[in-house]
Amino acid sequence: MTTLIEVPDVEPDAVTPKSKSAGGGLGRYIVVRFFLIIPTIFILVTLVFFLMRVIGDPITAAQGGRLPPDVLAQRIHDAGYDRPIILQYFEYLGQLVTGNFGTTITDRRPVVEMLSTFGAATLELSINALIVALAVGIPLGMIAAQRRDKATDAFLRCFAILCYATPVFFSGLLLKLTFSVWLGWLPVAGRVSTRTELTMGQLAAPTGIYWLDALRSGNLTALGDVVSHAVLPAIALGLLTAGVFLRLVRTNVIGTLGKDYVEAGRSRGVSEFRLVTKHAYKPALIPIITVMGLQIALMLGGAVLTETTFEWKGLGYQLVQYLNARDFVAVQGIVVLLAVIVAFTNFVVDVVAALIDPRVRY
Repeated sequence: MTTLIEVPDVEPDAVTPKSKSAGGGLGRYIVVRFFLIIPTIFILVTLVFFLMRVIGDPITAAQGGRLPPDVLAQRIHDAGYDRPIILQYFEYLGQLVTGNFGTTITDRRPVVEMLSTFGAATLELSINALIVALAVGIPLGMIAAQRRDKATDAFLRCFAILCYATPVFFSGLLLKLTFSVWLGWLPVAGRVSTRTELTMGQLAAPTGIYWLDALRSGNLTALGDVVSHAVLPAIALGLLTAGVFLRLVRTNVIGTLGKDYVEAGRSRGVSEFRLVTKHAYKPALIPIITVMGLQIALMLGGAVLTETTFEWKGLGYQLVQYLNARDFVAVQGIVVLLAVIVAFTNFVVDVVAALIDPRVRY
């Protein structure tokens, strides 16, 4: 006897809503994450503004005791700092919308000009440090996972702890003493030599990122000078993040090595090295991409100490100079810019993570 089973009618386009919802899910996720940047930046700007006003108006903080009282009062009035703070706040928000960050008090230069001049140096240092972090953290993490619970693994775990537990200024001083003072292999401080800096200043439309400008000009001598000055700061700041990447890769590769498809490959005689490098490491990169946004914030914070240690004239170096001069208009501009960079970096990282792993957005 043949039993007939009725199959419900399925419309030809029944699968379409699912695919649309999947695409809509990604699009909706990106839109929501993008608009979350606005309240994040708004809260950060508000906090920075009012915290900078706790000590009083910026002109008194920077010039108090250096100017006669009547001159000081006139400058405060001209700048509008004697008005109610809430009016100053809304005026400041209006200026930010138009891209006006104000003028520094100590050297009377537009904050936007200062940020563009020194921001490129911090961007260059962050890129160099990120390259070091990825080049050190990912391969060593894979090796530690492959040599799990062996001497190599124990050594690399201790190395990772030292990397993210050692203050960046201390590791920077050790690197300077070892490779600059004792061995004399690398420059002690600065971004480039004076001669190279003059050469870079003569380029048409420079980017401010010296190794990129040197490549554009084809000046290999300048490129070598830029690289020699960048090595120690990049290592000092990059190792801080490399330790985190190493532990993340190790933990996730070990977890992936226990999956069924890896065990199936192992049963077919696939070598352990191939299993790690071809099958296990790709899923382990997803947590690194997710954490990278937080590490960018950590890296920018470490850039302040790194730039001060190596006299790398970027935003971190200038931030210390303006803090010493109590120029809180400049400090406010730098902190707001760094906050905006962190917010947008986290947005990009969230989008990349969602593209790689759909579970992020569902």
